Amino acid sequence: MGCVFLVAGDRPEVAKLRILLVTPRGRGLRLGTRLVGECLDFARAAGYQRVTLWTNDVLVAARRIYQSFGFTLADEERHPSYGQDLVGQSWTLDLCAGAPDTSATPVGADSGGDPAG
Repeated sequence: MGCVFLVAGDRPEVAKLRILLVTPRGRGLRLGTRLVGECLDFARAAGYQRVTLWTNDVLVAARRIYQSFGFTLADEERHPSYGQDLVGQSWTLDLCAGAPDTSATPVGADSGGDPAG
């Protein structure tokens, strides 16, 4: 019903969160939040200091999930993709700054029409 990848970044202390996807059937069940939470728990246990990710601004549900874990927007850049003009966003989370309490993730963080649902 869903997947996400956590891969090594360009530097040893940085991991990258990649390809958060929840199938339509799994949306609204907080699967996206649980998947991201598991990746961040693993990143902390593995000794990473920072997690980065890249997404598009139209993926609202995914961005809500990232923000609920404390990710902050680092950069935005317009780009054409599949005939559409989109805004790509780079987000970052400093794992050394402490983890927010994710048990109080806002209701609806996993809902909406984007694949992170």
